[in-house]
Amino acid sequence: MVMVIEGRPVRDRTDSKRQARERLHALSRLMDAAVEVPLLRTRVGLDALLGIVPVAGDLLSAVIGLYSVALARELGASRWLQARMIGNLVFDAALGVVPIAGDVADIYFKAHLRNLRLLQKELGEPYIDAGPSSAARKR
Repeated sequence: MVMVIEGRPVRDRTDSKRQARERLHALSRLMDAAVEVPLLRTRVGLDALLGIVPVAGDLLSAVIGLYSVALARELGASRWLQARMIGNLVFDAALGVVPIAGDVADIYFKAHLRNLRLLQKELGEPYIDAGPSSAARKR
């Protein structure tokens, strides 16, 4: 809901949080589970693709991950959780620096989805699967 105060639109706080939550879910899926790879029996995302580009790809992925931490802060994540989320991103970036093995690790260590689950657990929200046709389920 958008209210107008002194001629300027002002968004309702709940609307702002809903939008942040939607962006965070979409970003996590895009980065870690955008496409299903039947041969690997897993889903991969932009993070694995960016990991192919040495150093710069992993840095870009980490920067995108920091945006998700900012969204988590907006949703009420504690400082401890934000630190854990950043730790996951640093670990993911460090794995990605290793040639070939880092690319494989990017496929299986899904820092963005891991961070989303941590946030959902802290906020008491049900876990939402990364698949496009999945329904909400609790873990």
